[in-house]
Amino acid sequence: MADAHDPYAALRQRDYRLLLACSALAGLGTQMQATAVEWEVYQRTGSNAMIGYTGLVQFLPVLLLSLPAGQVADRYSRKWIYATTLTLMAGGSLGLAALSFFEGPVRLVYVCLLLTGICRAFSAPARWALVPLVVPAHDLANAVTWNSSAWQIASTVGPLLGGLVIYLAGAGTVYLVAAGCTANGVVLIVLTRPQPQTRSGEPRSLAALLAGAKFIWRTKLILAALTLDLFAVLFGGATALLPAYQKDILHVSDFGYGCLRAAPGLGALAMAFALTRLGPLRRAGRTLLWAVGGFGAATIVFGLSDDPVLSFVMLALTGALDNISVVVRGTLVQVLTPDEMRGRVSAVNAVFIDSSNRLGDFESGMTAEWFGPVASVVGGGIGTILVVLAVMARWPQILRLGELHRAGDPAPSPAEVPTDQPLV
Repeated sequence: MADAHDPYAALRQRDYRLLLACSALAGLGTQMQATAVEWEVYQRTGSNAMIGYTGLVQFLPVLLLSLPAGQVADRYSRKWIYATTLTLMAGGSLGLAALSFFEGPVRLVYVCLLLTGICRAFSAPARWALVPLVVPAHDLANAVTWNSSAWQIASTVGPLLGGLVIYLAGAGTVYLVAAGCTANGVVLIVLTRPQPQTRSGEPRSLAALLAGAKFIWRTKLILAALTLDLFAVLFGGATALLPAYQKDILHVSDFGYGCLRAAPGLGALAMAFALTRLGPLRRAGRTLLWAVGGFGAATIVFGLSDDPVLSFVMLALTGALDNISVVVRGTLVQVLTPDEMRGRVSAVNAVFIDSSNRLGDFESGMTAEWFGPVASVVGGGIGTILVVLAVMARWPQILRLGELHRAGDPAPSPAEVPTDQPLV
């Protein structure tokens, strides 16, 4: 039996390696595309608000479709849902490439991003709910940490490559590379052989649709962790405004922009590797609160900085601290959720994640348009610190959270939450 603190436990599973490689490739394509879209929209319009709309148009489908998408993931093959959505996302990237090469209307860029948002709404619950089907239960925390590592590698390499390719060949080529990454991810996910999933046999109803949300509402540790992540990144996200910082405040090259865009991923990657080797967090709750508070403080320093080196360091620090939140939240969701509800719970989780990232881009863009980028970023950092204090006061049990695999807030009983029966 593998050692409980084996940092490579999840990676010893073939199907998990395939799923992880697929997620990494798809994430690489997503990060390259996001880097190019934000850069190109700002270059063509000169508007922070237009950058904000790129986040909004990708967030709205997740908000509206995630709950039915979670139910789909609990009823049908998660593997094939994921493969289908990745295929459509590659098509959206090709559409962006055509618009870039032929200088199509900017409004059509938002149509392609809308397709990406719809695909994300269905892919996220399927992907997250696949993880327990390709690793043993005792390796879930390790798998979540490696998931984070893969995403952070993508978040580091993607913007760097995106900035370099923009410099050498333009944004259109970035979209072509992103499409190729996603298409290769489809091949990898098709090769996986996950364990049979426990499929929902509950009749379609509003109660079944909302079961995931009700589960999270009753599971206070998950709710507190999700709330922290939602509002911290919603208020404290600064990456959407990097095109404005590049051009008007820091005065760096396009490749320098890519480096700044990659800094949070670099910091998060370093933290992810550290977490795999340090073993379980012994005081996960307190560590989470300190990490999110530090995220807010580093955001404030970045907002006030006009030194590219200091700005890079602060962005890297935000990524490192945010990754602690990612691991704690992701592990709690996987450990405390029964398999027959993982699709719906992961769908609600996806709403929180996309709310913080995409809606955060919109919020940052609009406040920057009204008050300027510095006020937007600094105000967001202050808001993040206030959120930490509010969560600590509202859910004091998070202070008692120790090791994640021994989470003290168990999943609600069947009498409290609607449950599903597996198909025979």
